[in-house]
Amino acid sequence: MVSAERGLPERFDPPTGQHLKWTARLGTETHSTPVIARGRVLIGTNNGGPRDPKHRGDRGVLMCFDEATGAFLWQLAVPKLTNSIWWDWPRAGICSTATVEGERIYMVSNRGEVLCLDLHGMTNGNQGPFLEEGRHAVPPGVPPLEMGAQDADILWALDLIRECGVRQHDSAHSAILLHEDFLYVNTSNGVDDSHRQIHAPDAPSLVVLDKHTGRLVAQDAERIGPRIFHSTWSSPSLGRVHDQTLVFFGGGDGVVYAFAALTPADLRHSNVVALARVWRFDCDPSAPKEDVHRYHSNRQESPSNIVGLPVFHRDRVYVVSQGDLWWGKHEARLTCIDATRRGDITHSGKVWSYPLRQHSMSTPSVHNGLVYVTDCGRTIHCVDAETGAGCWTHEAKGEIWASSLVADGKVYVATRRGELLVFAAGRQKRLLGELKLEGPISSSPMAANGVLYIATMKHLYAAAMP
Repeated sequence: MVSAERGLPERFDPPTGQHLKWTARLGTETHSTPVIARGRVLIGTNNGGPRDPKHRGDRGVLMCFDEATGAFLWQLAVPKLTNSIWWDWPRAGICSTATVEGERIYMVSNRGEVLCLDLHGMTNGNQGPFLEEGRHAVPPGVPPLEMGAQDADILWALDLIRECGVRQHDSAHSAILLHEDFLYVNTSNGVDDSHRQIHAPDAPSLVVLDKHTGRLVAQDAERIGPRIFHSTWSSPSLGRVHDQTLVFFGGGDGVVYAFAALTPADLRHSNVVALARVWRFDCDPSAPKEDVHRYHSNRQESPSNIVGLPVFHRDRVYVVSQGDLWWGKHEARLTCIDATRRGDITHSGKVWSYPLRQHSMSTPSVHNGLVYVTDCGRTIHCVDAETGAGCWTHEAKGEIWASSLVADGKVYVATRRGELLVFAAGRQKRLLGELKLEGPISSSPMAANGVLYIATMKHLYAAAMP
């Protein structure tokens, strides 16, 4: 959540068009963050504002727009899972964020599928080897649709529910980490409809796929499942520690795991291999570890989980852990971990811990010796990255689900009340601007090529200086 972009606006005004490059209509709920690559803008939403009448009803949707004009180019429309609403929450859409490399898009659909898409959609034909897009776009038992130029082209697909035995909860929510030939994917494994047991305790929380074929090649061997208090929310990140590349993963059990990044040499046979754990750090060591679901709805005592990504910076990992926004204790903290250690570093690896006001859904932004993080208690925090000392806080008018973005000497924060707050980056609090948009914001601000992108539930705004 740090960008090197320059010349970004402090504010823009949709009614007058001031500093507004273009606006695009989305669905009626948007929880995904926009990704900009190779002249395209990709964002997950729902089908509340259908772009194509043949895709009817509640769907998870990935929309693709032209970066220069905001023109709609194509979309992926995915039917909902029908097991129960707790598998694929109504109208939540596609919550996962796309990952782009070259002409390929890697993403996780609302149905728990890891998909590889052609960046150009069907405009250049159906590339294959996957050729069943028309059947993929409808529920089982419904005749396949005829695909057109405004539909997505799926190159390959892997169903995590079928192939890995995953029981996703609420939705699939993963930003895929791509490193060399491998995709690291959070499986979204979680509780069942009762919220009091894990339906798939042996299912992996983190899996690795071959980016060329979608073949499952590795998974964690930590057996995190029985300790997942609610769901597996966090996505993996990566960093180089001394001479080793590590993958950092926040488990649904409130533990940060560091795994050795996979190499082709690790795949000496066709079977799925286990990821090699380098260290583990329990963010809440005094919390319950056994029979964790008996603490359901206990706001004083419960296990913890992790929602935002662990952020690696200069041999340290910064991560937010918490009880649980919906079912657990009212407690959250930002923790700094020494990433150079080995083994169980729960006590030896803790550098500092900073208490937050309430649960936090966000990924920290680390920049120029400061950490910026938001919480659901409507508070924005600026913390010294070296010591964990608080520098300043600011109380917004609305709850905050999105992560902060640091870019162009500014800190951008969006709220569920539709506010966009802009601060000067630094140790002294200085509010530069405050804008009220037309609806709630779950999506994090993003910047690319001199343009600031803000997505509300129903619209995507591209703002730029003249």
